[in-house]
Amino acid sequence: MKSPFPDVPTDRVLSIDALRGFDMFWIIGGGTLVIRLFEWLNLPFTGTVVAQMEHSAWNGFTFEDLIFPLFLFIMGVSIPFALTKRLQRGEPKGSLHIRIFKRFALLFFLGLVYNGLLNFNFADMRYVGVLQRIALCYLAASVIFINTGIRGQAIWTGAILFGYWALMALVPVPGFGAGVLTPEGNLASWVDRLVLPGRFCCFEYGDNEGLLSTIPAVATALLGVLASHWLRSNRTPNAKTIGLLAAGCLGLGAALIWDLVFPINKLLWTSSYVLLAGGWSLLLLAVFYWIIDVRGWRSWSFPFVVVGMNAIAIYLLSGMVNFNQLVDPFIRGLAGLTGDFRPVFVVSSALIAKWILLWFLYKQKIFLRA
Repeated sequence: MKSPFPDVPTDRVLSIDALRGFDMFWIIGGGTLVIRLFEWLNLPFTGTVVAQMEHSAWNGFTFEDLIFPLFLFIMGVSIPFALTKRLQRGEPKGSLHIRIFKRFALLFFLGLVYNGLLNFNFADMRYVGVLQRIALCYLAASVIFINTGIRGQAIWTGAILFGYWALMALVPVPGFGAGVLTPEGNLASWVDRLVLPGRFCCFEYGDNEGLLSTIPAVATALLGVLASHWLRSNRTPNAKTIGLLAAGCLGLGAALIWDLVFPINKLLWTSSYVLLAGGWSLLLLAVFYWIIDVRGWRSWSFPFVVVGMNAIAIYLLSGMVNFNQLVDPFIRGLAGLTGDFRPVFVVSSALIAKWILLWFLYKQKIFLRA
């Protein structure tokens, strides 16, 4: 039987691309599709499902709160695969540092463009964001990976998580004191208000991709780096799967304990949130790895792989191109016949258009590896 993955190297861990594509599916419209679908079905638990497709207002955790840290985790998993090959080919560390910094600079610049840099409205511009955080986490995690071993990377991860907790608990905020974790009184928000120019997202007292909260996000990427070492080890595939499952459960348990003193909070990217999201990310990686790379059930994952291999491209396009308007001339007539199903049909059509574009790029072997 012909492989559905003619353009994927045979030595590639396909589950990583598939999991990245699964994650991107929710970013580029999958969450909206689920909301519209359940609103149309009007089931007794529709409200519960819709709530999971939205971020927590403050403390707490929903499915939507997993999406961004999962991406950073997968990026971390990819770092050893990419950089070890270059080290083994004899590429000097100095050259690798330059390559890493160039990639960081490009990602950060694309993030500024995404936020409206070319509008030249600098006073009202948002200077931090998703791509900027990805860039900073990639830079930090890659430099730590190149210059330390597994033990050093684990120490860095723990130091970041405990150090961030100490900062948030012990450093006083003028007018509020130390250890205040309200939206207006926490240290991370105060630093954003003090340092960051322009506007914030997504609450008024600071930015959800702000300066201080980017530090623990580095630990999220480092958890992926550590998981990658396990995947790349000489252990049996089943042992790797069990190890990932065990680590995921350990992360969930530690997060729930830490939540008692340092609440799980996506906006602040608290240390307990890092462990909770990391635990779920490890469990998802274990499931995808076992199904795709261990059992060899790969064909179903092809739509996700197509998305996952051009994740940055579709993120940028989804933010800059209105795909609903793009597909409207082609679906307007059919959409008018769908009645109450129209919102589901419209969102599905836009998602399909995005996938077709990515499939074309995939077939042409065009990948934005920013």
